[in-house]
Amino acid sequence: MSIASVLAATWMEPEAAAIARGLRRRDARLLDSLIEKYQHRLLRYLVYLTGNREFAEDLFQETWVRVLERGAQYNGKSRFETWLFAIARHLVIDGSRRKSAQSLDALTDSHSHSDDRAPLQFSSADPSPFDFVQQRQQGMHMDDALQALEVAQREVIVLRFHEDMALDEIAAITGAPLSTVKSRLYRGLQALRPVVESQKALAVTAAAAAGGRT
Repeated sequence: MSIASVLAATWMEPEAAAIARGLRRRDARLLDSLIEKYQHRLLRYLVYLTGNREFAEDLFQETWVRVLERGAQYNGKSRFETWLFAIARHLVIDGSRRKSAQSLDALTDSHSHSDDRAPLQFSSADPSPFDFVQQRQQGMHMDDALQALEVAQREVIVLRFHEDMALDEIAAITGAPLSTVKSRLYRGLQALRPVVESQKALAVTAAAAAGGRT
């Protein structure tokens, strides 16, 4: 059953309010529908954040358990995915501390002064580095470029461009000031430029070599 059909039984309530009401009731059909709707987005976010699919899958399961256990805490005043991703993020931090597999200090440092001093605007005449990534890179090339970033920068880029979240939503998920979110986005996009340009140069070289053999 789709989330639309589940919510259809809640009169004309806004979706977030209907979800909040269903979670308070521990509505099993609603939970199944939410999992169906958000499973791919949530797992993708966790994989990008952790860099480890097996770890991400464990956290994915744990996130939905937490949603069920703490559903009454969701008040419907924000989009459900904002609350969902915030839960997942906290579990990443807690799980990483337990496993000691990697440092997520950058994620917990919500008030990075160096981030706050970063310039926040691109030249309007130039395409952004993310535009280069979208236009020039596919599949593993995108993954490689993103995995080369600092985790806090990668997180903001994934939430902004993959998940199409507004900057204030990203700030709510990460617990960082809006200025820090903007700075991480800027720095992450800037960091992508040399990676993408290097891959572009390799592609041009390969194309030229292939043309010389014909």
